[in-house]
Amino acid sequence: MARGIRRLGRPRWMGGDERDADLSQLIAELPDELRLQAVTHSSWTGHRADSYGRLAFLGDGVLGLAVAEHLFRQFPRADIGRLTKIHGQAVSGRACAEVARELGLPEMLTEAAPESTDGGIDAESLLESERAMASVCEAVIGACYLHHGFKPTSEATVAAFADQIDLAQETMLDFKSALQEQLAREGARVTYEVTREAGPPHARRFEVAARIDAEVIGAGEGRSKKAAEQAAAAEALERLKR
Repeated sequence: MARGIRRLGRPRWMGGDERDADLSQLIAELPDELRLQAVTHSSWTGHRADSYGRLAFLGDGVLGLAVAEHLFRQFPRADIGRLTKIHGQAVSGRACAEVARELGLPEMLTEAAPESTDGGIDAESLLESERAMASVCEAVIGACYLHHGFKPTSEATVAAFADQIDLAQETMLDFKSALQEQLAREGARVTYEVTREAGPPHARRFEVAARIDAEVIGAGEGRSKKAAEQAAAAEALERLKR
């Protein structure tokens, strides 16, 4: 299939958070050739159709429909504007790249890379590219759809993107803006400080404190600084209501 590509063994990244274990399992159960194609860059093979591009095209549609159906059912009173904004953020390139890292796809891509790229793109460059990692994430979803069908793939995909969906909902609610508007009426201004970072690079967690001068009025944590700040602002708003 591809020049110089090593054949992948079974993934070594099973385990971890149960919310993405189902999608990991579906990926692990893919036929070797299909799983390999999902992490093969077009410059690593003699035929572009044998790379992850076609699978990413398919997976993008599967991901979009899976999350759209989930949001449609979860928010029965939300209008099209709100649903569209949450959906767009939840399945964005940034979100897909984050899920790719959580699923261990960078390791799969590195393992699949040829020993010599022979003028092609090296694995390190792809790992640094949000667009490339997002495409690999979509590709494995497309591969799972082809092999397992829509229902199991859809359910596993929504579970794997649960944090991204939550983050999109939080951003839509925008606790930070609501807090600042309330404090502005009192002539105060809030600042946010990262108090702790933990976890490996692909599964980082942040703790953030919301402050007015030296006083901590709220604290929160999340998988990104933005999510942690929103959580801290939400806690601060609750405290101010008391």
